[in-house]
Amino acid sequence: MKKCYCSADILLPDFNKTDPYRWSVVACDQFTSEPEYWQSAEETVGSAPSTLRMILPEVYLGETDKRIPKINRTMKEYLDGVLFTHKSSEIYVERTQSDGSVRRGVVLAVDLECYDYRRGANSLIRATEATVVERIPPRVAIRRDAVVELPHVMLLIDDPDRTVIEPLIDGCDGDVAYDTDLMLGGGHIKGRFLSEDNVKKLSAALDALVSPQAMQKKYGDASLAPLLFAVGDGNHSLASAKAAYEEIKAKIGDQAAEAHPARYALVEIVNIHDEALKFEPIYRVMFGVNADDVLTELKKYAEKLDGGADAQTCSYITAGGTGEICFDRPVRQLTVGTLQDFIDGYIASHKGVEVDYIHGENSVRTLASRKNSIGFTFSGMSKSELFKTVIFDGALPRKTFSMGHAEDKRYYLECRRITK
Repeated sequence: MKKCYCSADILLPDFNKTDPYRWSVVACDQFTSEPEYWQSAEETVGSAPSTLRMILPEVYLGETDKRIPKINRTMKEYLDGVLFTHKSSEIYVERTQSDGSVRRGVVLAVDLECYDYRRGANSLIRATEATVVERIPPRVAIRRDAVVELPHVMLLIDDPDRTVIEPLIDGCDGDVAYDTDLMLGGGHIKGRFLSEDNVKKLSAALDALVSPQAMQKKYGDASLAPLLFAVGDGNHSLASAKAAYEEIKAKIGDQAAEAHPARYALVEIVNIHDEALKFEPIYRVMFGVNADDVLTELKKYAEKLDGGADAQTCSYITAGGTGEICFDRPVRQLTVGTLQDFIDGYIASHKGVEVDYIHGENSVRTLASRKNSIGFTFSGMSKSELFKTVIFDGALPRKTFSMGHAEDKRYYLECRRITK
C-alpha cells in the first residue's frame, strides 16, 4: 500500500536564543470572536520572534489583503536567521493540557495526494466533518505566496491497542526539540526528535492499523477501503493546503508536482483513544419556529426512517416543556446526523428558520425556553464511533463534536518550507 506519510525537514528556532514561550501561539481558528485574546498575545510577544508574525488569526480575516504581505515578508526574514532545518525528522510530543492531563502525539508530514475532504471519499486521509468549500479560498490566499507552513492540523488514528504512539512514552530518548510553558493558559509542551529506529517502528505500527486483518477486527469487513488518518482539528486548513497544492500542480504538471514540497503538509497525529482527548457534543437550537409544528414534522420524519443503524433518542426543550423523540430505524450511525438531516430539510422548506450550534446543556435550555425556539440535546458520540461512522456514512454533519477547550488546541511551534 502506498504510504501517505513521511518524515519532514522541520524548521525550528534555536531556543537558546529565541524564547519558546513567546514563539508559540495558539491555532489561528481559536478565539475568533475575542480580539482581546489576540491583543493579549500581541502584548505577550512584543518584539520577540514569534509564530504570531507568520499566521493570520481568523479574527482578522477581514484584513487579509493588508496583513498577508507582512506575514510573507516575516517568513522570509525568519528563514534567513531565526529558523534552522532538522532534516528528515519526526517529533514525539507531550502536551500538558489545562486540566493537567497529558495528550501525546507525533509530528510528521502527510501526502496531500492521499487526502480527500469530499463526503464519501475512500482515501487514506479523510475529513471527519463536512467541509464548507466557501471557507477555503481566503485560506488559500494566505498560503499561496507563503514560503513556510505552520501546522495546527491534528489527525486522529484509531489505535485501541495503543501500538503506535504510546510505546514512545518510555521509549523515546531523542534530543529535546522544545520544552516550554505555553502562553495565555495553554499548559505545557515538550517535544523530542524520534530516532531512526523509532521512526521505523512507528511506520510499521501505522501500516498495521490499515491491514485487512485490522479492518476486519475494528469494523467487521476486511474489504473496506482503509482509513488511516481522520482529521480531528484543522480540516479547513488541510483542505486549503490541498487546494493550494492543486493550483501548483495545474501550473507545473503532475510529474514536477511529485517532488514539490507543497504536496505535503505538516501535522500532528494523535490516537483517538488517548485518555486526554475529550469529545464533547455540540447541540442544536432552532429559532423562528413554531415548536409544535417542528415536533409534529419531526415525529413524521422519525416514522418514515427505514435504516439499519441502532435506535436513537434525542431530547427536546421548548418554552412549553420538554420531551423525547425516538428514531427506531435511523439511516445515520449517529443521532446528530439523523437530527441534522431533519433540520436541514425543515429549514429548506420554512423561510426564516435558523439553527445555531451550542456547547453546553445549560445554554441550550436558556435559548430554547424563549418564544419561537426549540432546542435538542442528545448523547455525544463516543470516540470509538468516529472512524466507523466516517467509513460507513462519510464525513459527519457539521458541528458534530468539539475536541477540548480552546486553550488546549494545538499551538504553532514547528514550520516546514513549502516552496522550492
